[in-house]
Amino acid sequence: GINAEYGEFQTFINYNVKLFIELARMTKKRRNGGRNKSGRGHVNFLRCTNCARCVPKDKAIKKFIIRNIVEAAALRDIGDQSVYKAYILPKIYVKLHYCVSCAIHSKVVRNRSRELRRVRTPPVRHMPGRQNQQQNQQQQANKN
Repeated sequence: GINAEYGEFQTFINYNVKLFIELARMTKKRRNGGRNKSGRGHVNFLRCTNCARCVPKDKAIKKFIIRNIVEAAALRDIGDQSVYKAYILPKIYVKLHYCVSCAIHSKVVRNRSRELRRVRTPPVRHMPGRQNQQQNQQQQANKN
């Protein structure tokens, strides 16, 4: 009775040890596991903007969009009709959160090769307004 139970227990332990060793040797696709959690145990969830899936805040792909309320085609018409000549239309500021599958599907991010996945530097941002400001600041610094 007891020896039979002990034998079953021993095989159970051996199986779990083998399983643990196999899991310990599993390959890791990313250094951070696709998250930015580091030492934290739990992170709040967000809802994906596209499909409303629950995504951990650190795993979600974030995109910040600044857009004019009126599109460029209608901007001139509104300017012509407006009483105020120097009126600047307000902008829309939206922060979008995507789950990984929606971000890939909508081409916000793309899959990269194994070597390029190790590159952690953020991609170069091209912001037309910011470049002009930086050039003006550099010109002022050179004059002084």
